[in-house]
Amino acid sequence: MLPPEQVARIRRLFFAEHWKIGTIASELGVHRSAVCHALYRGEKKMAPPRPTPVDPYVEFLGATLEQHPKLVSTRLFEMIRLRGYAGSHRQLKRKLQTLRVVRREAFLRLRMFPGEQAQVDWAHFGHVTVGRARRSLMAFVMTLSYSRALYVEFFFDQSQESFLLGHVRAFEAFGGAPRETLYDNLRSAVLERCGQAIRFHPRLLELSAHYHFEPRACQVRRGNEKGRVERAIRYVRESFFAARPFVGLQDLNSRVRTWQNSVAQARAHPEDPTKTVGQVFEQERPRLIALPQHPFDVALLLTVSSKKTIYVHFDRNDYSIPPDAVGRPLTLVATDNLVRILDGHNELARYPRSFDAHRRLESPAHIEALLKLKRAAAAHSCSARLLQAVPQAEAFLDAAFRRGEPAASQVTQLLALLREYGPVELRQAIDEALQRQTARASSVAYLLQKRRRQIGHCAPLPVDLSRHPDLADLDVTPHEARIYDELSRPSDD
Repeated sequence: MLPPEQVARIRRLFFAEHWKIGTIASELGVHRSAVCHALYRGEKKMAPPRPTPVDPYVEFLGATLEQHPKLVSTRLFEMIRLRGYAGSHRQLKRKLQTLRVVRREAFLRLRMFPGEQAQVDWAHFGHVTVGRARRSLMAFVMTLSYSRALYVEFFFDQSQESFLLGHVRAFEAFGGAPRETLYDNLRSAVLERCGQAIRFHPRLLELSAHYHFEPRACQVRRGNEKGRVERAIRYVRESFFAARPFVGLQDLNSRVRTWQNSVAQARAHPEDPTKTVGQVFEQERPRLIALPQHPFDVALLLTVSSKKTIYVHFDRNDYSIPPDAVGRPLTLVATDNLVRILDGHNELARYPRSFDAHRRLESPAHIEALLKLKRAAAAHSCSARLLQAVPQAEAFLDAAFRRGEPAASQVTQLLALLREYGPVELRQAIDEALQRQTARASSVAYLLQKRRRQIGHCAPLPVDLSRHPDLADLDVTPHEARIYDELSRPSDD
């Protein structure tokens, strides 16, 4: 057999230089038959294929597959068997391999320059329980297209503020920003799209102006355009998150940092297995855009107010404010770990952010200020009668307010009990309620009724003073019963 180099030379001399076969044979020192074989090999006529039992049904099979391209071979076998097919299922499958037209979409392999592009996406990792709240566990993932270096951070939501914060911390971790970032058409990036016309989120445009990168959106239903971040998310699920215990969000993010710097950076680069991702990233780092002097402010700003209570509501929890700020419009500034409440430029309160639900985060100074206001108001209202008749009521009202009981309704109920039972019995019932740590007017009423039942006395009927409202504020100091007994005795006794 002639070597490929000699075959190529024979064909060039014959077809390009038009040498005769004998001349080529004598020049190269080979036999004429060898020259002929090199010139005409592969040009022999193929023998016609042998007929098979499927041949009469080829036209029917082609028409059926054109109408139902996903129809399986077993169903086609039954259809042609009913039409007289006597062959086997294996013969049918061989023929279907030539009849089925598999249309596959062709993709170009993208070649990126260092520092040119990063791809960003959210990934859902189930739900976690924080106290009484059930929160979604979301992962912000950014991967550099050239080096495949990735940044992962977990959040309890996929809000706009968390989305921007993920960018800021990813750029800080990389030591720079890419020239463009590629997104799917998620709401945090793309507000509206009509064909190629895209309206990006204003906050994302502010971020891009601060870090000097260009946001870019994929085509609709073209997830393959950001395949690098999709593969990175799958890698995070399989290599990091699977069967890994954690205690809280802070612990989870600490663990993913360690994993990024050790495992993810040490994996082989997909395009150059002789290098690790970390080594390629060190080559890419100098090509990133330098970071500005100050990071972008991603805090959430909300206008809040409270009409009655000293609490403002935010993210399923209540945060206390000073009593003199009730009714005024305030500004709430929230980050991932802090909540601040401002009145103009003055900070009224700050709290660690809670991801629990139905919690009250309060300052003791706010509670004490409200108690002082309540005591001052009590001196100028009908509760003054209550405090004059029952001094223990002040401590009782303070304890009831700390338990969350409305002060006005407690005073109203205690005044009613004062009119019905008198100050002596009310003092005793309030003292017992304070000892039992059940500072509620309903508890005092229960204790008074219980005592009356034990001694067998019935409660006096209430006096209707609707026709004499001036008597409602009349206080009468009761005297001991023996004085009335002495006055009722005859003089000769």
